[in-house]
Amino acid sequence: MQGIAGKGFILKVPERTPQIVWRVEKKREDRVKASLEAGREPDEEGTVILVVAGTMHQLNYVGGSIWQLCDGSRDLKAIAEALQQEFDVEPEELEDDVRVFVQDLVERGWLRYAE
Repeated sequence: MQGIAGKGFILKVPERTPQIVWRVEKKREDRVKASLEAGREPDEEGTVILVVAGTMHQLNYVGGSIWQLCDGSRDLKAIAEALQQEFDVEPEELEDDVRVFVQDLVERGWLRYAE
């Protein structure tokens, strides 16, 4: 697999669309973190809640972590590097996962690339 840099995405800076209402479910996030720290596979419960056009969506821990980092201050490579400190995944795989996830949310209109 080719990483973000190889696909021309290194300089893309994602930011959340301002119309999206969202919050972190801190208790859920803490449970997931505790599972990860104990070496257990965490449940896929939502740790970030988004309200889009009156419909609630939940992002799991990894998706929620990416969402929180999409604040318009980091490019995709910096997001992947920040996540690398927390997740034991090959850098190229993580870069591709970040790119695919962010692109999906851009296509949904939940994220956009900063100008």
